[in-house]
Amino acid sequence: MKKFLAPLFLLIGLVAFGQDTTVVSGKVLNAANDKAIENAHVINLNQVKGTVTSPEGDFEIAAAVNDTLYFSYLGFKSIRVRVTNDWLKYGAVKVKMTELGIALEEVVVRPVQLTGYLEIDAKNIPIYENYRYSISGLDKGYEGGDRSPNAVSKVLGAIFNPADALYNIFGKQPKQMRKLREMKQDDEIRNLLQKKFDRQTLMAVLQIDRPDIDEILRRCNYSKDFIESANDLQILDAMSGCYEEYKVLNR
Repeated sequence: MKKFLAPLFLLIGLVAFGQDTTVVSGKVLNAANDKAIENAHVINLNQVKGTVTSPEGDFEIAAAVNDTLYFSYLGFKSIRVRVTNDWLKYGAVKVKMTELGIALEEVVVRPVQLTGYLEIDAKNIPIYENYRYSISGLDKGYEGGDRSPNAVSKVLGAIFNPADALYNIFGKQPKQMRKLREMKQDDEIRNLLQKKFDRQTLMAVLQIDRPDIDEILRRCNYSKDFIESANDLQILDAMSGCYEEYKVLNR
């Protein structure tokens, strides 16, 4: 029996050693000119931890072998880099990011033209009816959408199963629900998401597609305007809030 246990303990020790978390370091550079990129965001997709690069492009982040680091910076193509044994062995690595060519379309802003006559001007001013309704016992509310006459019925219909999409989408990946909560607790990730509107970081961490995110928000009764215009932090809070409200209502 002792002969059997000894190799077993040795195997467990080797597995545990291989999964140890350490700190990896590196430098993020512009691939075109090798200049350091300051304030590039680095996220460990496995451990849901984030950091930003220094003015010299340097970063340090907790990681284990086979963890995937996600690098993003405005105007540059986001990339993923896997942590390898060589990285841990030889120390800091250089990560080069490629700049994107972005052609902005011309945007025409048409201000509301006021005539000075209240009755006429009142009809010309656009009205947005994305109402939100609070529910007793909850610290958040539901957004009724842009059809105000049936907004209340939409809310009541969503109360009992607003997070079904969460379970349907995350059913094969239960760890993603944990990651959703962890993202809310990491200040660096929250700061990053507050400045982004492309959902790329959310998709990378949660391992879901853009249509899945939109479907979750629709099921949770958020309006089309909110889904299209909110920043990534607002989207994260909306998804998380919907799930937490669902749990409260089903206790």
